[in-house]
Amino acid sequence: MKIRLIAIGILFCMLSACDNFLDIAPETSLSSDSFFRTQADFEQAVGGIYAPLQGLYNQDWILNEMRSDNTFFIYNIAQRGGKQQEDPATFTVETNNTYTLGKWTNNYLIISRANQVLSKMEEASFETSVKNNLKGQALFLRAFAYFDLVKNFGGVPLFLQPATSYKETFQPRAEVAAIYKQIVADASEATKLLPAKAAAVGRATAGAAYTLLADAYINQKAWAEAETALKTVTTLGYSLLPNYGDIFKPTNKGNSEMIFDVQYAEGTSQTIFNALPYLFIPILSDPSVITGVKPATQQTYGGFNVPTPDLLAAYEDTIKDQRFAASIGFYTGTSPLIGIKYDRTPYIKKYLHPHGVYGQTAENGPIYRYAEVLLMLAEVANEQNRVSDAVGYLNQVRKRAGLSDLTSTSQADLRAKILKERQIELAFENKRWRDLVRTGQAVTLMSAISTKVKANPQAYYYPTGSAPITTAFNVSERDLLYPIPVSEIIINPELKQNPGY
Repeated sequence: MKIRLIAIGILFCMLSACDNFLDIAPETSLSSDSFFRTQADFEQAVGGIYAPLQGLYNQDWILNEMRSDNTFFIYNIAQRGGKQQEDPATFTVETNNTYTLGKWTNNYLIISRANQVLSKMEEASFETSVKNNLKGQALFLRAFAYFDLVKNFGGVPLFLQPATSYKETFQPRAEVAAIYKQIVADASEATKLLPAKAAAVGRATAGAAYTLLADAYINQKAWAEAETALKTVTTLGYSLLPNYGDIFKPTNKGNSEMIFDVQYAEGTSQTIFNALPYLFIPILSDPSVITGVKPATQQTYGGFNVPTPDLLAAYEDTIKDQRFAASIGFYTGTSPLIGIKYDRTPYIKKYLHPHGVYGQTAENGPIYRYAEVLLMLAEVANEQNRVSDAVGYLNQVRKRAGLSDLTSTSQADLRAKILKERQIELAFENKRWRDLVRTGQAVTLMSAISTKVKANPQAYYYPTGSAPITTAFNVSERDLLYPIPVSEIIINPELKQNPGY
């Protein structure tokens, strides 16, 4: 009886305290209100906003570089697990593509984290200069993410505050103009808050914010506004390195040409290394014949982002232009692939530098650098009919490359030359496809490339006797945007799919 009374008493206490018990958060979890208190909390949170940039960069070559006339892939008959990586290049992307979903989710992860920081920033009480810097970084990264989304998907849901309920996440797509308006607002504010020089390599600066702002203006053909932003960048201490190949060396991070890049590190306890250089060389039984790193095992994947014959032919002078030797290597040797021969097979050399661990490199991913600022200035000057100014900016880039100066020419001719110079200077930096789209050349140029692939598949790395499927390389206006991931449409009934998918 005594035991029974004790049990009833315990039950009564539990029931009477039920409301208070349920109100107590688990000790192992933190709410945003309890976390965002100190400067260290905000610094840690802002650092977390950068983390999804690696996820974006790890797949951006699939959706931008291989989508263009710059690179393709070696078709591996025995391994079809990489089909979703190939689909953007063959214009057969489906609405459940893993890499379009990755772009969508990583960008919204950046936006969500930025919104959390920004919503709590005004309540914080620490040094104003530090607070401004952290706020500027959050605004820059939110603008960066929305810019990436609008270029690849068109109008997308616009979130500027943290969602407080599941229902609040069900938003329709905002108009493209509204997305660009927010990008300009965020980037403009970031330019006023960020320092000219970052305290740590890889963090956003005023130069990065001005360059992003100019890029957004160029995509809207707001030439004068873009030029104002770009001229400010030229006053912030950036310069071209004398040697093109030195820009990308892991031993030269934070150099005077790099404005913003995605950070990687080799040999740490965390998985923050860059494995892409191994995907960009041919599949080999012993990849150390190219990488120089032993012990090594036979690759399962590789042969992606392979320079096309069209890109190789685009170089004006492969001897004088130092960008050719710094960017592209060639391999001749035994191939483990069915129907494929490696006879001066090209591969990306730009991001392949000495490293110590097989499959791991510390190669950073370039997003903006000073050479692109000069090429942007050439473009905006030319579009405002200042051909002579445009040629001057263009020749700064050409001179560093080892090429002779161009002379003044017509606006239309110079427009083509600037686009070609961007193709060479920024090769393998995930710019080419969006350049073709924004200049209105994507469908025409890639339709012509598609005809060449179908006519001679082996020149584009298809094995002997094989060819693309009949539904591949049928390029149309629908391909200027990627499909909204079908999983997002299933979850959010307010979303509408892009035309043609």
